[in-house]
Amino acid sequence: MRSIWFPSLLVFLCNFLCLFTPCIAKPPHVIFILADDYGYNDVGYHGSEIKTPNIDKLSGEGVRLENYYVQPICTPTRSQLMSGRYQIHTGLQHQIIWPPQANCLPLDDKTLAQALKELGYATHIVGKWHLGQYKKACWPTHRGFDTFFGHLTGSEDYYTHEHTGCGMTMTPACSNWKGYDLRENDDVVHGYKGTYGTHMFTQRVQQLLQKHDQTKPLFLYLPYQAVHSPLMAPAYYTDMYKDIKNKKRRVYAGMVTAMDEGIGNITDTLKNIGMWDDTVIFFSTDNGGMVTEGGNNWPLRGWKHSLWEGGMHGVGFVTGGAFPDARRGTTYNGLIHVSDWFPTIVSGLVGSSVNGTKLDGHNVWDAISTGSPSPRTELLHNIDPLQPSPKADFMGNYVVKDPQADTFNTSIRGAIRVGDWKLITGDPGDNRWMPLPDSGITPPKPTDPKGKRLWLFNIAEDPNEFHDLSEFRPDVVEQLYERLQDYYKTAVPVRFPAGDPKADPKLHNNTWSYWED
Repeated sequence: MRSIWFPSLLVFLCNFLCLFTPCIAKPPHVIFILADDYGYNDVGYHGSEIKTPNIDKLSGEGVRLENYYVQPICTPTRSQLMSGRYQIHTGLQHQIIWPPQANCLPLDDKTLAQALKELGYATHIVGKWHLGQYKKACWPTHRGFDTFFGHLTGSEDYYTHEHTGCGMTMTPACSNWKGYDLRENDDVVHGYKGTYGTHMFTQRVQQLLQKHDQTKPLFLYLPYQAVHSPLMAPAYYTDMYKDIKNKKRRVYAGMVTAMDEGIGNITDTLKNIGMWDDTVIFFSTDNGGMVTEGGNNWPLRGWKHSLWEGGMHGVGFVTGGAFPDARRGTTYNGLIHVSDWFPTIVSGLVGSSVNGTKLDGHNVWDAISTGSPSPRTELLHNIDPLQPSPKADFMGNYVVKDPQADTFNTSIRGAIRVGDWKLITGDPGDNRWMPLPDSGITPPKPTDPKGKRLWLFNIAEDPNEFHDLSEFRPDVVEQLYERLQDYYKTAVPVRFPAGDPKADPKLHNNTWSYWED
């Protein structure tokens, strides 16, 4: 059993020394807000027609990150945020963790919550987990969080809090599975049917803040379900956008504004209870917007699921009362990735060591807080040897090969950034530029020949990926291709198991739950 005396002794010694010598400021409260499927062109300060006054104000009082990257889909971004490790090092290279899969973030990977809890932080998660639920050991309260209120899976109805379907080919079919998915810690919690999900999570955060013992540092992780489909928003918000003709875009806009309002309410609570001056807030999307569900990433190419910029170039900023005054109202263009937040928060912001923790992320706190160059000069977007999706056999089993069994080649889906250069291989996903519906803009049409499997772009000069330079700079292609090969050699086997019939909510009192001990 892990000893619990060390953090307490450390706090005692620090307090004792403060009687005789000037003290280092106490550890700040940390709030991390993660928006779901939030597009590059869906925030006010990027010129969107969607109203986000609170996000605009908060980001304008901190530093906006304009060379910031996440992953193309939900689980991979969340896994890298929590572990600080690339997908190729956790076995989560392919797709997401679907509800019936016996899979989760590896249990031997320390999470950001575990690291902060060891440093004496109170740790809470409110919102969407989506890092596996087949074992209780995978659940948030077993991965470093003191409390959990939210969904284990994703795509829940915003009012009934039920998840329908499974997302996989299975025998028997699971497309009509339906289960309730709202928990307080490990237990199913009722009484919230009819309460809009974004409001529900915002109100729970406010309650947690009001009850928090402010002598103890707080880590609050708020992965909103918003603005992921299904598209649902109270009429109060959608009525603000009657001028938007496209129904999906109109409802999506209402969902964004509801989330923005929630963030503003949380900020007001922090100020009202006297926590604001001791708090640093991180904001991030988990992937690009889904254009078929109202999101938009214009003028970037591609969208959610793709390795184009529209799938991964994230909306992100850092702000808060404890953020350095000298950096307020600035923009940072150094390269940053979602995997960087683990060492940045634990080592850079809190001042603890991450020695002994296997990480792919970099501590970028000095870069953000002083404007110095980013320590990150290279970024592996991903290597997925199973993309396009493997075909399941008649029992729904997927053949998952060991990625180390073969040499990397351009048929494998991958992407890497080195400096300003970005190399893409394999099938990167939908390659179109998608302006807003009814905008009147005629976008350029992709001219890539059928079967093309290699692209090179200078992202600093060509952020919208118009000009493939692979034929003109074979030297750069070779350099980046070698780096992909190097990473491929370090990859662990992909874990993408077949769906398990034992996950059927009917077997668990019509709830999504665990099914293995």
